[in-house]
Amino acid sequence: MSQPVELPDQIHVGTVIDESHSLASVSDKVGGIVLRRKITLGWVFGLLISFAVLQNLMAGATWLLLKGVGVWGINIPVGWGFAIINFVWWIGIGHAGTLISAILLLLNQSWRNAINRFAEAMTLFAVMCAGMFPVLHTGRPWLAYWLLPIPNTMSMWPQFRSPLLWDVFAVTTYLTISAVFWYVGLLPDLATLRDSAKSKTSQVIYGALSMGWRNSARHWQRYEKASLLLAGLATPLVVSVHTVVSFDFAVSIIPGWHTTIFPPYFVAGAIYSGFAMVLTLMIPVRKFYGLDDIITMRHLNNMAKVTLATALIVGYGYCFEAFFGYFSADTYEKFMIWNRMTGPYAPFYWMLILCNIITPQFLWSKKIRTSPGILWCISIVVNIGMWLERFVIVVTSLHRDFLPSSWGMYWPTIWDWAVYTGTLGLFMTLIFLFVRVLPMITIFELRMLLPGASVKEPVAQ
Repeated sequence: MSQPVELPDQIHVGTVIDESHSLASVSDKVGGIVLRRKITLGWVFGLLISFAVLQNLMAGATWLLLKGVGVWGINIPVGWGFAIINFVWWIGIGHAGTLISAILLLLNQSWRNAINRFAEAMTLFAVMCAGMFPVLHTGRPWLAYWLLPIPNTMSMWPQFRSPLLWDVFAVTTYLTISAVFWYVGLLPDLATLRDSAKSKTSQVIYGALSMGWRNSARHWQRYEKASLLLAGLATPLVVSVHTVVSFDFAVSIIPGWHTTIFPPYFVAGAIYSGFAMVLTLMIPVRKFYGLDDIITMRHLNNMAKVTLATALIVGYGYCFEAFFGYFSADTYEKFMIWNRMTGPYAPFYWMLILCNIITPQFLWSKKIRTSPGILWCISIVVNIGMWLERFVIVVTSLHRDFLPSSWGMYWPTIWDWAVYTGTLGLFMTLIFLFVRVLPMITIFELRMLLPGASVKEPVAQ
């Protein structure tokens, strides 16, 4: 008989576990959440609340289609409002999944294995929410196909010099690669669920989704090649997607937008908000499903360190943004920075400084980094701060433009808030459904971490 061995920290299922049963233990622990765990009242309540909030999106989008974009708070000179603010915010949230899945895979970081599946799903759902805003803010979503370079009766082609069109190609490419990467990674685990399921219906559904996976050496060879190829394709997307989104602002001549620091500044901010959202979601899920032995303090500590590092980069960007404005010898740039700090929207600016720069400094303490409750509160504060950052960037550069006679104020209407909160409801609804029907943690990658284990061993029966 094999001797009991201690598991590594990453999947410490128990103090001591018999090596011959370790593979089945991991499969039962994660797969059992989907196949055998009963639906609880807490899950039903959370799903119903999320679905109720989703109705705000239905109402807001319907009223928008009936009345036009005039129902929003946008005006002259603030022609961009919540639609662009929320688009940039959602795209940023989707960056953590690709970073964890692709870049950390290429860097051979094993600590990613317990969180990558959840982060990938979060990426897909966030990009879905983001994709609604460019379509809705045109006011004519039924003509969205005009953005595509396809022959039409008017012989009109999209304006390829417009960064808004660049967004279309960048975001759709990002969504496609992320979806394929996520689904390919699911195949071995879908086969595990297929072979572990007791009901015929579950066997048929998971069997069809696993696409004939039989755990053969040929399947694993092709899987590993596909994973590396997709990781290689996804890695530059982490940088390119939010760089293209920053070009929406940087290629203009508006004070506060026309700056070369925006691409790296936006990318760092995206990773910052993305990791904060992963922490916001993973900490309650970890507690609710009793996954403390799989998503360990090591994972929370590492994610907190990445959050702190990106917070410092974002803070560096804030400092240099003010520096460029003050020393640019451009009257309009100087006024824009001064207006942000002392103008009518100054409370929002100082609030984002508090949320994005000052609050994350607590993460220097290991005690706080390994305290789930405090870490969860900090992650929520960061998400609020990153939303405020997008609000300040968009609104303060527009509401006081070159002519004082055209100055104005922007305040969102109830329909702006309805669409925004509705996307939050959509996002959370998809998260609740995901954790119930698919394994939220990568089973086969965790099994690879077991002493002497191999992913080529038979799936749990």
